[in-house]
This record gives sequence, structure tokens and C-alpha cells, in this order.
Amino acid sequence: MEAEERSEPAGAEYVLHLYITGATPNSTRAVRNIKDICEQYLKGRYELLIIDMYQQPELAQREQLIGAPTLIKRSPGLVRRLVGDLSDRERVLKALGITPTLPTSGTSL
Repeated sequence: MEAEERSEPAGAEYVLHLYITGATPNSTRAVRNIKDICEQYLKGRYELLIIDMYQQPELAQREQLIGAPTLIKRSPGLVRRLVGDLSDRERVLKALGITPTLPTSGTSL
């Protein structure tokens, strides 16, 4: 009999932690932006944990964060950190290693 390892939900390839500071405008925008990106590009393949630094300061301290909001990509690949409201979608996608597919409009170049 094989021992089963406890794993992430099936297909959860991306593990993301977003550190925010309460319900500030920047934090609210960051949450909305990362949720939109995840649902559009990673649907069913991500785990997103949102941590409020005011409620869990020890976690933020452990990460040695210098600003908020901060997104930390745990996997896949190298750990990456992005600070800001994540409104620069191209920059966020690049940091996550996602290549957006261009919409097909029926016209050729």
C-alpha cells in the first residue's frame, strides 16, 4: 500500500500569497487585480492566500516585507515578489511566467 502525500488541490500549479494592509484603496485594487488575473489566466490551477498584515503581522515580519501590497509567487519556479496594486497587468503576467494568448480576430498580419 502506497502512502499518499497531502497535496494542493488537483491542478493547483500556482501558489500565490498576497500581503495587504486592511481595506486601503491600494490593497483593495491589488486583491481585485490578482483575482481577475487568476480567473482569466489560471482558472482552476492556482491557490491564492490573502494575508492582512494588520491581522497577522508575524507572517509579514517573517517574509521581511518592506511594502504593501506585496504578491509573492511561491511556485512554480523561482519565488518572485511584486510590490504595488498589481494594476500593470503585463508586468504581473511576466512575473508569473504567463504568456497571454492574443485574441483571434480573424484578421491576419
